[in-house]
Amino acid sequence: MTQAAIFDIDGTLVDSVDLHARAWQEAFSEFGHDVSFEQARGQIGKGGDQLLPVFLSEADRHAHGDALEAWRGERFKSRYLPMVRPFSCVPDLLLRARDAGLRIAVASSAKQDELKIYLEIAGITRLIDRRTSSDDVTQSKPAPDIFKAALTRLAIDATDAVAIGDTPFDAEAAKKTGIRTIGVLCGGFTEESLRVAGCAAVYPGPAALLACFDASPLGK
Repeated sequence: MTQAAIFDIDGTLVDSVDLHARAWQEAFSEFGHDVSFEQARGQIGKGGDQLLPVFLSEADRHAHGDALEAWRGERFKSRYLPMVRPFSCVPDLLLRARDAGLRIAVASSAKQDELKIYLEIAGITRLIDRRTSSDDVTQSKPAPDIFKAALTRLAIDATDAVAIGDTPFDAEAAKKTGIRTIGVLCGGFTEESLRVAGCAAVYPGPAALLACFDASPLGK
């Protein structure tokens, strides 16, 4: 029986994927690397530890990987974070889950300070029972660390949880942990890519998941 819903944030509850991609693209350009917006966008959902090796050699990461990631973080916070908005019906979805007896956790590749702001933007800070971020683990998604940390904080088994995310990296990380996954399309990844990565069900976004709650893996 499902006891908890574990939500990703970026692209799942808040509309931030394009903004992150732009910040990463600008950061790579600042340090002399030609990475397109589309290339960067295809990697959003990973933390910097997983994203940087896609575009930088080991020598480049050693030379300026930390500086590039720090520049990206400041750029995102100063220019793009004020533009982040929640998707429709996010508080309603979480309230519906709570009414169904589920505990609510978030498991995000974002930094802890960004995660706190996202929860405020979405209006769900008081609806969250547990939270994990990239600051809590050694490796971000698609490594399973963040979901393992969420399970530990919830004190439940993987079979008692359902994860909700917008990227194949969410599904891959959850699958490695043994958690069933619901995919949402509002982050821009295709239904096919989400199902191939392991999603048991896919919905257009939080509002659609709310409308179909009883028939979804959360309601069964």
